[in-house]
Amino acid sequence: MIHYTYCPVCDHTEFKVSLKAKDHTVSGEEFSILQCQNCNFLFTQDVPDQQEIGRYYESENYVSHTDTKKNLFFRLYAQVRNITLQQKLQLINRLSAPTKDLLDVGSGTGYFPAYMQKAGWKTKALEPSSTAREVCLRQHNIQAQDPQAIYAMSPESVSVITLWHVMEHVHDLNGYFSRFFSILKPGGFLVIAVPNPESYDAKSFGAEWAAWDVPRHLYHFTPATMKRLAEKHGFSMIQTSPMWFDALYVSMLSKEIQNRSKWSGLLNGLASNLYALTNKGQTSSLIYIIQKPKAK
Repeated sequence: MIHYTYCPVCDHTEFKVSLKAKDHTVSGEEFSILQCQNCNFLFTQDVPDQQEIGRYYESENYVSHTDTKKNLFFRLYAQVRNITLQQKLQLINRLSAPTKDLLDVGSGTGYFPAYMQKAGWKTKALEPSSTAREVCLRQHNIQAQDPQAIYAMSPESVSVITLWHVMEHVHDLNGYFSRFFSILKPGGFLVIAVPNPESYDAKSFGAEWAAWDVPRHLYHFTPATMKRLAEKHGFSMIQTSPMWFDALYVSMLSKEIQNRSKWSGLLNGLASNLYALTNKGQTSSLIYIIQKPKAK
């Protein structure tokens, strides 16, 4: 168990309990989400350490670690994934990356690195789940490695690093950011997608918002705290981009937590996206484009 005595972002030692959220996926346990009194960073207190966290992912419903199409919901998830893969490719192709070398951290079953590879990118994949790595190899012929391999990578060896709903799961938050800075080429990009606790759907569902996903989500980033963390490690925040489908998906899961039909969550998701149209940076999930300084 990890009990924080200082903020992972600014090292401040005074916190308050922002809310208490329940693990609705595996254990049924309740966890406190604390807010730093200095920088407002949100993080889950008393989370399992790296040796213990694995059992909290042992669920058929943890869709990123499986390739199931067992019901309509999962089949729709697969269809939306195909659309978002194209959107991600377009976003990354628009970046002025030094070269077409990409590292995907937390690749799940490998759809994204495989898609990027077909589009002409030289890709490497890291994934902690051995089950997901097996699917990645079997389905896409991509040999994903354990995330510990990031500590052995050569300096300035990749141009783009992507983490699609992964950063909130990483125990070594500052260590990873330091490694990202080291292995990125000058002018390279860090692309991080995470849930947004300032979104309409987060505020609407409160403690029953599915994207709290404790204890698997160790941290809960707002635009301000992501910017502060990036700058702490020498990066610059370039822009944010919305993930429109996430409001629908998260709202459906949140309705299920409330023991209501998940399909009724579609209306909440649409309301969240409509709100975000006139409130920039308030979508359910955000993609942060972060850049390492160019060589002088």
